[in-house]
Amino acid sequence: MTEGQAAVGSRVLVQDDGSLKINGRQVHLFGIYLPKGNRKCDSSISPIRCASRAASALRFRIQSVVYCENVSKNRDGSLNAICLTSSRGQVFEPRTDLAAFLLERGLAVALPNAPFEYKTLERIARSQGRGFWGFFADSIN
Repeated sequence: MTEGQAAVGSRVLVQDDGSLKINGRQVHLFGIYLPKGNRKCDSSISPIRCASRAASALRFRIQSVVYCENVSKNRDGSLNAICLTSSRGQVFEPRTDLAAFLLERGLAVALPNAPFEYKTLERIARSQGRGFWGFFADSIN
């Protein structure tokens, strides 16, 4: 995946910090910041795995192909991209914007350069006390 190119049908690994690994490249979701410290440990697997709540939510949500459109490149070579996924392999279903998914649940903060829609989703989550704006409920669907 190169800057300005969309990755279609790529295998995606969600990193513990909430970034994605696509074709060996680290990809950050454009327009959002994932606060550190809100970690969740999954004791139903061995060894126990701890990751940010945002990473756990992304692992749950990404059930099929992820489509990313690069927005910019960082100094460390990682990319910032808008990434979408469909529901559980349903190719013809509307795609979910992964950054919007996290913002709606109060698991991310919209950055100053974020699209207006992201800032609105953050305000709604904040007003409804979702995620770190209120208290955490472990339901992420």
